[in-house]
Amino acid sequence: MTRTIHQLFDLKGRNALVTGGSRGLGLQMAHALGEAGARVMITARKADELEQAVAELQDAGIDARWIAADCAKEEDLRRLTDETLHRLGPIDILVNNAGAAWGAPAEDHPLEAWDKVMNLNVRGYFILSQQVAKRSMIERRRGRIINIASIAGLGGNPPEMQTIAYNTSKGAVINFTRALAAEWGKYHINVNAICPGFFPSKMTAGTLKALGEERLAAHAPLQRLGDDEDLKGATLLFASDAGKHITGQWLAVDGGVSVVTGG
Repeated sequence: MTRTIHQLFDLKGRNALVTGGSRGLGLQMAHALGEAGARVMITARKADELEQAVAELQDAGIDARWIAADCAKEEDLRRLTDETLHRLGPIDILVNNAGAAWGAPAEDHPLEAWDKVMNLNVRGYFILSQQVAKRSMIERRRGRIINIASIAGLGGNPPEMQTIAYNTSKGAVINFTRALAAEWGKYHINVNAICPGFFPSKMTAGTLKALGEERLAAHAPLQRLGDDEDLKGATLLFASDAGKHITGQWLAVDGGVSVVTGG
């Protein structure tokens, strides 16, 4: 029998791991998955922020817990997988969200900063996806991987933003998503990417002040920035059976910025 829309979006009985889940977009997505019924494990580097985030999730009636880990370090990613499998069980949904940015002119961009951004934003996504797939998804022939890219990965930025490493890494995430989806489709693992636009919660206060909230909003056809619920729908679509026939795709959640900038 064909399922109802509520049944297709229901995540009861599924386990989700969200990196960079203690605040901002990661916490928003953890809420979305938990509100749909999933048990949620969040991770980030700082234990105190994770404790606060889990308390917030639990206050909302979500079964949530945390593990502190640095997603730029291979040993931490292996430990994260081990502990999540031990404490939560098989991982049905992986959200690769932890990320870093660095602002500097391309001609003067420090190589150590370039490596930091690439290690976390690209290498970390690959290592954790590989670990989770090999130990939880491939044998069970089911899984959802959601990679958080950015509209910055679709092209350049205004010159004053000077985020060459970040743009490059997010472009890599988009094609990583497409290549992984093509290779792992035979295991019934769906791999998709979300490309957020300008969200105050993912920008530092200094960056937001320098660029100007009104100015950034003016670039979007919808004349607004992203808020604390704008990623929920896309996350749930890619994580649930409602999106079971979607893989290898990227979706811009940006108020239409990429439409007018040619992304």
